[in-house]
Amino acid sequence: MSLPSELRQRAMRWIADDPDPATAGELQRVVAEAMGAVPGAVEELTDRMNGTLTFGTAGLRGPVRAGSNGMNRAVVVRATAGVARWLRDGGHGGGTVVVGRDARHGSAEFASAAAEVLTAAGFVVRTLPGPLPTPVTAFLVRSLGAVAGIQVTASHNPPADNGYKVYAGDGAQIVPPDDRLIEAAIQAAPPARSVPTAPGALPVDDLSGYVTRTAGLPRGTARDLRVVLTPMHGVGGETALRALHAAGFTDVALVPEQADPDPDFPTVAFPNPEEPGAADLLLAAASAAEADLAIALDPDADRCALGVRFADGWRMLRGDQTGALLGEHVLSTLDRAAHPDPLVATTIVSSSLLGRIASAHGARYAETLTGFKWLMRAGEGLVFAYEEALGLCVDPGSVRDKDGISAAVLACDLVATLKADGRTVPEALDDLAAKHGVHLTDQISLRFTDVARIAPLVAALRRTPPTALGGGQVEQDNPAPDILRLRGEGLRVVIRPSGTEPKVKAYLEVVEPADDLAAARSRAAERMSSLRDEVSALLEA
Repeated sequence: MSLPSELRQRAMRWIADDPDPATAGELQRVVAEAMGAVPGAVEELTDRMNGTLTFGTAGLRGPVRAGSNGMNRAVVVRATAGVARWLRDGGHGGGTVVVGRDARHGSAEFASAAAEVLTAAGFVVRTLPGPLPTPVTAFLVRSLGAVAGIQVTASHNPPADNGYKVYAGDGAQIVPPDDRLIEAAIQAAPPARSVPTAPGALPVDDLSGYVTRTAGLPRGTARDLRVVLTPMHGVGGETALRALHAAGFTDVALVPEQADPDPDFPTVAFPNPEEPGAADLLLAAASAAEADLAIALDPDADRCALGVRFADGWRMLRGDQTGALLGEHVLSTLDRAAHPDPLVATTIVSSSLLGRIASAHGARYAETLTGFKWLMRAGEGLVFAYEEALGLCVDPGSVRDKDGISAAVLACDLVATLKADGRTVPEALDDLAAKHGVHLTDQISLRFTDVARIAPLVAALRRTPPTALGGGQVEQDNPAPDILRLRGEGLRVVIRPSGTEPKVKAYLEVVEPADDLAAARSRAAERMSSLRDEVSALLEA
């Protein structure tokens, strides 16, 4: 494949405007290989220069590499110039902006670049003193009265990626039209080399406010609990230990192989607690320690997964199970004088069980589109929100986003309370099923190397949806243009593209009345097995 002159010219212009000699040299080598007809070089250059990263569900995310279609200093500088323009246009010029980061490849450099651009643009920039959890940045936006926050992180993405997440002044993630306004401002920004930068950011030295607030979340007094926790090579370990110890949970051990930040994530294929095998070391350590609870944080500590001992051994809970348990715990211990009309929320792809729990407690219930940017705007009086992908918000008044550390503290409170009463987490799950019915959820996830195939697949299913699934009739009920939702008697299927990964995901739920719990679970498992086969065939057709 020959090198098109237009592609070469675009790459050379980018190289000339790149303020980082390292990435300029990296891209120059790819251009030279493409000019020399090295196999695959033209395709690689095409991919690197295939437009620019755009703001999606969680800001920017992409591989750390040179070129317009990657995470690098030039891209971050122009993105921050766009954010600064958006803030000024919104009347927030000169305000405070918090800049935090995780420990991924490039994070320190990218956070520094963002801080320098914002300082030169006249903002008061407060930087975190090192790699820290994303929820800490979200907390500081509100506690410092900032007009925005930026966290450099790719959360649970593969090791090669990094990202750039923007919080609005209310401490929640940005939503339309702000993402489009920022994107337009980025497109209008000058080349990165021409964007002014300046030193002068002020570090945030005192982070005790977040720990103090989080440590005050437990409702009960029981503290007899043995915990094993993994930060999964991310930045949550030290802060989680501080918060748990301050809350009174002192018998906490970290999984040693995964305790320290490591951007290569050497012990996991994908640093996501949802992925098969990711929690194997955690569960083995919990079993060996005879722990009461296993906790997995994702690398930026905004997600939390729980593992407990069942009759057949240790295993991780699904996000919907954790969401139901903590939703019940929050509502059953809520101070109704302070929260007379509470609201709980989840997303359209999560289990409907939270709605029944809310009804039993006389609380309001809402469903939103996927993502915490929508959950945090579910309505007034929000006291709890979760999404099935291990995102939990147990303290919306403090952090208006998912927060794995505060969720871990409240989970310890729940499990310690159960233990003091001689009960277990599996028994608590049984109680919810007996009271509200068996709500069985599952997920099918297809990863694509060619992202361009995803939208046509979902669009085709929306045009010609099935009329029967799981042995009964289903009706189409689509909540958004890129989502297919099918409902039937005791059945729900949602199919959508992932907002952060090159995947199409299908979310399945079957509900069975629990007249006899064992029989209901057996029926639900049979229906789910059949439903999985049918939906898998739809996606792979």
